[in-house]
Amino acid sequence: MKNTYNIYLLSDSTGETIDRIFMALKSQFINFEYILNQFSFTRTENQISNILNEAKNNNNSIILYTIVNNKLAKFLLEQSQKKKIPCFDVMGDLILNFSKIINQKASREPSAQHVLDDEYYNRIEAIQFTMNHDDGNQTDDIEKSDIILLGVSRTSKTPTSIYLANRGYKTSNIPLVNENSIPAKLKNKNLKSCIIGLTTEPERLYDIRKNRLNSLREKENVEYVDIDKIKKEVEDSKKVFQKNQWPTIDITRKSVEETAASVIKIYEIKNKNNV
Repeated sequence: MKNTYNIYLLSDSTGETIDRIFMALKSQFINFEYILNQFSFTRTENQISNILNEAKNNNNSIILYTIVNNKLAKFLLEQSQKKKIPCFDVMGDLILNFSKIINQKASREPSAQHVLDDEYYNRIEAIQFTMNHDDGNQTDDIEKSDIILLGVSRTSKTPTSIYLANRGYKTSNIPLVNENSIPAKLKNKNLKSCIIGLTTEPERLYDIRKNRLNSLREKENVEYVDIDKIKKEVEDSKKVFQKNQWPTIDITRKSVEETAASVIKIYEIKNKNNV
């Protein structure tokens, strides 16, 4: 009987680097079964303690991390040792140590992560799906989405969707004009897709829209940059999200990568709760 390992990826940033490193690492082991647990923006001892408690309660837990703060990294190592959970800085001799833990010799094949396996094709499929379902297009099969993003104009729906697609998530995004602009399927309680609302501060949205119109040299669309109308748009969108009990993310001070990391975390929580 094969062991299934609980892999914990900890990062004090978006987690993209450690995700890529783990993809390269796992490609070295042919018969490696695992459950992935990702934690981005891990920046406090309390966060680390909670993660370690969860890892301790699971079988065959292994922790990989990229944490710049030396004090925090030291705390993680000390606490994981106390709980007897294998824990590695990805800058260490990772393949050798991993090989010892799972009792399997690494193939040592260069660029093994670029093999055209099922995961590669799944990512390509996710990108194609996401491109076809951008900006409210092709909603007839929206239930096939892993993630559905809603938000008023210029709340980073498209760039966030593309980023998520490159991580393998089939993502649709819907521009929120009013409640009538929401596809009826999204209100189906049995819909398995993870629906998330994106919002931002009206003043920031005003700046973004103003710059957008200036870049297009368009001056006639006055309502698009009317601050009072923007405030109402944002407030109305929040009411829609609250009414439908959809989680929301304020993107005001977030990069696309940070927003995507928050989306993935919500998606993972939803999937765990539905198991």
